[in-house]
Amino acid sequence: MEIELNGYYTMILATLVLLLGRWLVVKIRFLSDFNIPEPVAGGLLAGIVVFALNALFGLTFKFQGQLQTAFMLMFFSSIGLSADFSRLRAGGKPLVIFLFVVAAFIMVQNLVGVGMAAALGLQPLIGLVTGSITLTGGHGTAGAWGPVLESRYGISGATTLGIATATFGLVAGGLIGGPVAKYLIRKLDRHKLPQPTRQTKVEAVAASQSLYSTRHTEGDTAPDNAMFDKPDEIRLITASSTIETLALFAGCMAFAGVMTTVAKGTVFELPTFVWALGGGVIIRNVLTRFFKFDMFDRAIDVFGNASLSLFLAMALLSLRLWELTSLALPVMVILAVQVCVMMAYAALVTFKVMGSDYDAAVLAAGHCGFGMGATPTAIANMQAITDRYGPSYKAFLIVPMVGAFFVDLVNAAILQMFTQLPFLQ
Repeated sequence: MEIELNGYYTMILATLVLLLGRWLVVKIRFLSDFNIPEPVAGGLLAGIVVFALNALFGLTFKFQGQLQTAFMLMFFSSIGLSADFSRLRAGGKPLVIFLFVVAAFIMVQNLVGVGMAAALGLQPLIGLVTGSITLTGGHGTAGAWGPVLESRYGISGATTLGIATATFGLVAGGLIGGPVAKYLIRKLDRHKLPQPTRQTKVEAVAASQSLYSTRHTEGDTAPDNAMFDKPDEIRLITASSTIETLALFAGCMAFAGVMTTVAKGTVFELPTFVWALGGGVIIRNVLTRFFKFDMFDRAIDVFGNASLSLFLAMALLSLRLWELTSLALPVMVILAVQVCVMMAYAALVTFKVMGSDYDAAVLAAGHCGFGMGATPTAIANMQAITDRYGPSYKAFLIVPMVGAFFVDLVNAAILQMFTQLPFLQ
């Protein structure tokens, strides 16, 4: 028996999933230590409940899809609206080099996934689900590509598999970043910082509870342009800025709708969310460059983060876990290989290309974080290293810029190229 829920009930359940996820992350240390997002924590539990109801009573649920699609498009629009190419100048040549290093790894990640899938007798496109769609792309990209792979390429359970794989990647990215960086730092013969002597009692307590460094080092000051991916940071937003930002999102989504229709059946046919992302990039850079428009990044971030949370909650409520039983073992084999490839690439390529110095070691830890998981995981990896071995302003400037939005642009282009290859159809 299938129970269909309209948009109101879908929204109610999605918000309940988010509240449940917040409670779980607070209560279960493992979830907070590995930066598991609240919608993922609550959504996976909800998915297990749905699985149990299906197994025991034969119940399935159908949720309102248009609402989920709208939030997905808003999330990808926010990535495009955040992609200010003038920031490339702030990172300079190292940022461009690192972006090429990351792009090359995305190619490697997909080749490994597709090759392993074919070797294990799976559909080759499943290799993309166990490749950059989920590992570099994260839950948002997994939830967006899942329906495309299911409807256009006939891969059953692609969304469910994508969400599960992205969750595995978050945990794996948090586990391997520290060991890789420590191995590289030992090769540099760099020692841990001495214990601080000029801490207040408050700083001493804070240092014991957090990875954020509270050490006083002579001459060290954090750069003003350092970026951190903190979705829960308090931001002051006015009613007028809200309306302006909603207008920008509406423009991106309208552009995506028009371009999806125009490009259908042509060589330029792309998933709608890719057009939303591209529309955001165009609108952002045209308005700021030619019209000197002051983009309200704080509002864009808030709407983007909220949209991603609601989209993920709805996607996870729709999980059909019973479709994955035959894929469990081969997928775990592919993911194990992907973890080893990420560690080897970070140590042998990222580290060496970025200069083989301390900053390069911290960048390697960050690459492990968003190459397998997400930008928050990358930041946590780097904080764990810099808290013990000293600051790396270069890494904290480059990784958030690349991991927060530039990598999504590159990943979308590479994935579109892979899906057009004849032998993957």
